[in-house]
Amino acid sequence: MCGICGIFHLVPSQRVEQNILEAMNARLVHRGPDDQGFFVDENIGLAVRRLSVIDVRGGHQPIANEDESLRIVCNGEIYNHQQLRAGLEARGHRYRTQNDTETVLHLYEEYGGACVEQLSGMFAFAIWDAGRKTLFIARDRVGIKPLYYLWDGKTLIFASEIKAILAHPRAKAELDRSTLAEYLAFGYLSGEQTMFVGIRKLLPGHTLEIAVRGHLEIRPYWDLSNAEDADERPRAHYVQTYKRLLEESVSSHLMSDVPLGVFLSGGLDSGAVAALMKIKRREPIQTFSVGYGEEAYSELPHARELATYLGAEHHEVQLSCREFFDLLPRLIWHEDEPITWPSSIALYVVARLARQHVTVVLTGEGSDETLAGYSRYAFTLRNLRLGGAYRTLTPAPVRRWISSVLGAGSLPAAWHRRLGHTFLTRDGEPWASYYFDNFYSAFSSAGQDGLLSSRLKAEISDAYRNTLSYWDRSSGGLLHRMLYTDIKTYLVELLMKQDQMSMAASVESRVPFLDHKLVEFAASIPARYMTDGLSGKSILKEAAADLLPNRVVHRRKLGFPTPWDAWLAGAQFNVVQEMLLEPRTMARGLFNEVAVRQLMAEHRTGRRDHGSRFWRLLTLETWQRIFLDGELPSTAAVLSDASVAD
Repeated sequence: MCGICGIFHLVPSQRVEQNILEAMNARLVHRGPDDQGFFVDENIGLAVRRLSVIDVRGGHQPIANEDESLRIVCNGEIYNHQQLRAGLEARGHRYRTQNDTETVLHLYEEYGGACVEQLSGMFAFAIWDAGRKTLFIARDRVGIKPLYYLWDGKTLIFASEIKAILAHPRAKAELDRSTLAEYLAFGYLSGEQTMFVGIRKLLPGHTLEIAVRGHLEIRPYWDLSNAEDADERPRAHYVQTYKRLLEESVSSHLMSDVPLGVFLSGGLDSGAVAALMKIKRREPIQTFSVGYGEEAYSELPHARELATYLGAEHHEVQLSCREFFDLLPRLIWHEDEPITWPSSIALYVVARLARQHVTVVLTGEGSDETLAGYSRYAFTLRNLRLGGAYRTLTPAPVRRWISSVLGAGSLPAAWHRRLGHTFLTRDGEPWASYYFDNFYSAFSSAGQDGLLSSRLKAEISDAYRNTLSYWDRSSGGLLHRMLYTDIKTYLVELLMKQDQMSMAASVESRVPFLDHKLVEFAASIPARYMTDGLSGKSILKEAAADLLPNRVVHRRKLGFPTPWDAWLAGAQFNVVQEMLLEPRTMARGLFNEVAVRQLMAEHRTGRRDHGSRFWRLLTLETWQRIFLDGELPSTAAVLSDASVAD
């Protein structure tokens, strides 16, 4: 696991300045505290910070091929590198290391850019091809590893994290105001844009190539076919095949020359990974969990119980309200953009705990989005069916009256929120409102109208445009279309959170549920086998029945909860209110002060629950103060994450 960065000038005579490359690389020290490396040759510069996991002593990067016509820097792990290596050596390739990154380089020698199609793993890498004077960059299929770039038509600057790009003099930390509608709705951006003007993401499953005096070309090399199995088999086939593929995935993800552990929540996903890990390793495993003093939000008792069942060496930590808010600015700096979910802070804290014992952790991320684990999937299917009958049997005037009564504001906030998810209040509204407003949006399109300043309204784009573009290209039944859209949008953000928060603590996290063969197979499972009533992940539950206790397999999903709402009910609300209403905040010209004050009043009196909205506004303002105003978290606090072994 590493952090990579680089600079490429189109004009061959424009030399890369090594001091600038070094400054960029220094921003990534937390991603690779064990080693660093540079390659500079006229108009190309590559750099890497290395967290040594495979071939600890011999895997120094950048790595060159036999005649040194190619150089590579790579972030990630290639789980099938040993199988690929055998074939490459048979073709005459000579290895200098035992490292998986070198396999990527030799594979590129054989197949060029098509090499990515043979890789199984998580990766973002860059190869300088001196013979062709071409820079080739690729990102893994589902977006486990990040890659950002800035292209101004003359120079390409890329890095694993945005902060490294901002260390280059050509980069400027400027808010892309057009992105705010999507951010306020989802908390993240689902397309190529970032919150910074000009800085973009290389999307999952894409490659980027640019040659001297050429054009930048971005191409997709993988997409998920979400058509159900045309030749439907018995349910047992899907259960048995999925279990076999998951076992193979977990086994491959144990590849490491350093200690491994697993993040354990006490639920089905991480439990299944931990159980298979124990079987494969045939020795006690190390598990790590995080929780809170507020028992209603803590999964620690469940994790502790499961760890005991597995015979694991268990470690846990509690996160307090004070530490949560103390960490927030520093972790926004690590994530580069406003943090989407409060659970990111807990993820960092458990990664920090894990770093005291291991270097690599396996996680249960990805099964919900591939196997319909969230209740919103089954709920939406049922809601639409009932809504159709409701519209058929109930006259329109009656439906309008019911909707107006339920939306009038006289109901308690909890009931208003529950009923707002049903066809009773969403009668006849467009799909985007029915689905995205219900389960994703803090500020729906309608909810943003009064909040945004008149100037900002003229600059923003449609909140749902990017996400709907994935919905429009999806196929199959409704459930598979929802899953496809989430895999392309929501899951990518979850993986970014997983990467940035674990790497902030210099820990490599791996996601066995997202092996691309497993993801592709899951997409072929018929919808009727995926859900049972309002419960999802039926295939995984059956596959894990002999691995875990029944109470774990069928435990209601908590979803890594955070006591954010409980904290807002206390003194912390005043702190949030003060920050959001400060003259400095309002002077940015983004929001209508009257609308913000109204949200505060409604929340304080209990008429509405605006907790998720305050989170969006708070993290956005904190992000602006850090990146736009230059108020970095204390240097000591930031560097403490990176000083593990540097």
